[in-house]
Amino acid sequence: MLTNKYPLGFFPTALEKMNNLSEKYRDYQLFIKRDDNSGLASGGNKVRKLQYLIYEALNKGFDTIITSGAQQSNHCRQTAAACAQAKLECNLLIGGEKPKIYNGNLLLS
Repeated sequence: MLTNKYPLGFFPTALEKMNNLSEKYRDYQLFIKRDDNSGLASGGNKVRKLQYLIYEALNKGFDTIITSGAQQSNHCRQTAAACAQAKLECNLLIGGEKPKIYNGNLLLS
């Protein structure tokens, strides 16, 4: 099978039954898609988009990804992790004032 995406994360992610809501709305069996369990840098739906962007960068012979976001950006954290997995250099342009303490996504990025 041909694909135009770089393999990142664990797909397909699980469907989890929402027992309480399914009980409340008895005519329906409700589920939630667990993209938080995608397996890349604490998960998230941004991995799905990054699979295509990383593939395209590698396919075109690029060696560096540059992206920007806020200090606690999930997108920046996930992009850095995807680049590390694909052996691409990653440069993040982070907005805001320089913090006294690096924590959360900023620390992970």
